[in-house]
Amino acid sequence: MKRDVRILLLGEAQVGKTSLILSLVGEEFPEEVPPRAEEITIPADVTPEKVPTHIVDYSAEQTDEELQDEIRKANVVCVVYDVSEEATIEKIRTKWIPMVNGRTERGPRIPIILVGNKSDLWPGGSMEAVLPIMSQFPEIETCVECSAKNLRNISELFYYAQKAVLHPTAPLYDPEAKELRPACAQALTRIFRLSDQDLDQALSDEELNAFQKSCFGHPLAPQALEDVKMVVSKNVAGGVRDDRLTLDGFLFLNTIFIQRGRHETTWAILRRFGYGDSLELTDDYLYPSLPVPPGCTAELNHFGYQFLQRVFEKHDQDHDGALSPLELQSLFSVFPAAPWGPELPRTVCTVAGDWLPLHSFLCQWTLVTYLDVRRCLGHLGYLGYPVLSEHDSQAHAITVTRERRLDQEKGQTQRRVLLGEVAGAHGVGKSAFLQAFLGRSLGLQEPTTEPSVYAINTVHVSGQEKYLILREVDADGLLDVASDAACDVACLLFDSSNPASFAFCARVYKQRYLDGQTPCLFVSSKADLPPGTLPPGPSPAEFCRRHRLPAPAPFSCAGSAAPSTAIFSQLATMATFPHLVHAELHTTSFWLRVTLGVAGAALAAVLSFSLYKALVRSR
Repeated sequence: MKRDVRILLLGEAQVGKTSLILSLVGEEFPEEVPPRAEEITIPADVTPEKVPTHIVDYSAEQTDEELQDEIRKANVVCVVYDVSEEATIEKIRTKWIPMVNGRTERGPRIPIILVGNKSDLWPGGSMEAVLPIMSQFPEIETCVECSAKNLRNISELFYYAQKAVLHPTAPLYDPEAKELRPACAQALTRIFRLSDQDLDQALSDEELNAFQKSCFGHPLAPQALEDVKMVVSKNVAGGVRDDRLTLDGFLFLNTIFIQRGRHETTWAILRRFGYGDSLELTDDYLYPSLPVPPGCTAELNHFGYQFLQRVFEKHDQDHDGALSPLELQSLFSVFPAAPWGPELPRTVCTVAGDWLPLHSFLCQWTLVTYLDVRRCLGHLGYLGYPVLSEHDSQAHAITVTRERRLDQEKGQTQRRVLLGEVAGAHGVGKSAFLQAFLGRSLGLQEPTTEPSVYAINTVHVSGQEKYLILREVDADGLLDVASDAACDVACLLFDSSNPASFAFCARVYKQRYLDGQTPCLFVSSKADLPPGTLPPGPSPAEFCRRHRLPAPAPFSCAGSAAPSTAIFSQLATMATFPHLVHAELHTTSFWLRVTLGVAGAALAAVLSFSLYKALVRSR
């Protein structure tokens, strides 16, 4: 909605433009009228819509350039005519409307209010002469007859001018077809679907009252509800079904509001659900401010997960605990396009093909939030989070974590979402490793044209559930780019049957992770195959020992049995407690030093005692 309104008054000389402005401001008819009134600014607190309003007069003394400049700046134009002078009425059609909108045939037209002044001189009114003009030019919002001398309808004139700007009719309604415009009908359809909590294609009294309270602050009285349904049922076949308001009935109600000049009601509904003047969801609604500083990440909090669980349960119509492709399509019907791509089944666990259980549904939302918080905010906005959860914005559903650097300094992270990089040479089984994380053994992994470089699942660390995201890092360029330390743990995958792949991993470790604080785990994939012949140089175990890393972990997902989850729990534990990775080695070294020290001391004592006995004997 616009933050201020600029009203321009046009019309023939002596029709009373200046008198109308001065009568509004002074609340009395001026004795002396100047050729042109100065620009008037009415403060927001004294206007009906609580928006600052600027009123600009026009005089024949102004040049054509000055007049065109004022028209370009105006939000609404009041064309004033004298109800007692038919010639001034004819000028509306032949001069003033072409001047205002003659150059905007294809673009949005400036709304126009017709103002019949001097109604005190012509009691019969001028509506009969004006109605054909209103029918010819759809940009005419309304016509107001008034009298500057008697102060009749002066404040109403400027109220309608404000209303034409803040609640325009043109985007909502086609007066020639006498129906809602497609963009308006589409927006109201989305609002209806969001308000239909049980997905029965109709709004019950409870759903209608929840909608009414959300948009207007209070529910409808029982009798008012019955009256609304009665009006709809009399005018629209199928508008009320089983005492519930259908989509056709809902659209009819809004059509009636607009036809009766109450389009501010429809605008209140649209704006409550995030729509702007162009009937698109605004950026302010979709993307509220939520800064995520460098080193921090975004996670859904319990408010976000509770909302998403309600959304899931709403669309799980058969209550089988999973969303079928059709149920997922229904959920996405309030989006302009499906927000998730065809790689979804390769990113999260699915059942019975492409069916999505609640756990995987929440996993996918967790992944989107972590990778692109702006995108997540937009998706929550399409689902109506601010309205349905009664919060200011969907930013309320998201928490920003502290810096990863602070986690590393404190030796523990409170993050619920952890990111692991999976790096390695071509052909070592990185994609199979990600799919094994989703519980799919090699025998159950089918070839796909829609691979995913991400996999997300939950693991338990010290009794707490964590979301672990595994990201496959492309082998090309791994040795050319140092890590940006944006992950919590690194998994360096090498093929145990191909020792050369370990050499590649060793180079990656030195180039990408050696100087950082990211915990690293070498994983020996394809452990079911016979090991290859090691080339000269340190073995994988020796390399890890030299660099104070955990011993390489063997892994295989061959066969049809579900792969072991131990290695994924180990990765999550290393990410949660990065200091323990080296502490375990420190502890071993410490006890080794203690053992050697004790053995040395014992040996020295034995030697000393033997020397002492030899000396005694010699004496």
